[in-house]
Amino acid sequence: MEDQKMKEPVSMFVLFARMFSITAKNLEKEFGEKGLEVLAESVREFGMARGRDIAERAKANGEDNSLHNYLKNYDMERSDLFGYTNEYTPDEIHQEFTRCVFAETWMAADEEKYGRIYCENIDPAIAAGFNKDMECIHDEIMYKDKRCTFCFRMKK
Repeated sequence: MEDQKMKEPVSMFVLFARMFSITAKNLEKEFGEKGLEVLAESVREFGMARGRDIAERAKANGEDNSLHNYLKNYDMERSDLFGYTNEYTPDEIHQEFTRCVFAETWMAADEEKYGRIYCENIDPAIAAGFNKDMECIHDEIMYKDKRCTFCFRMKK
């Protein structure tokens, strides 16, 4: 009998990305563009709820929902499946992602059309949910630029 190699468990991040794509494809098949609009709104609603939860986490830690308390109270773990840097200035937080398991999963499956719905909506919604006066500028995106850049700041 040949030795069978055990397959490693699949990351929850990969499973999430796959489930998201399946949901997106089925919504598009059933409802066309309107289905994808509903999905985008669902991502925004999910992001707003996550942002409110992050604000609650900050409050539970004795902190307010100001800009510099955002990432330190963030709700999602950062595994080695993400490559990123954070740079803090007095008025902004700059993030650069050079690796993202979500984008990699969607690109490998030729499903970046669906991944973009998530990527373009989630972070601005989380930021707004955390603090209604905070914004997220997402200038570069993995699918086109091979990296994602974010600038979090308070609205002027």
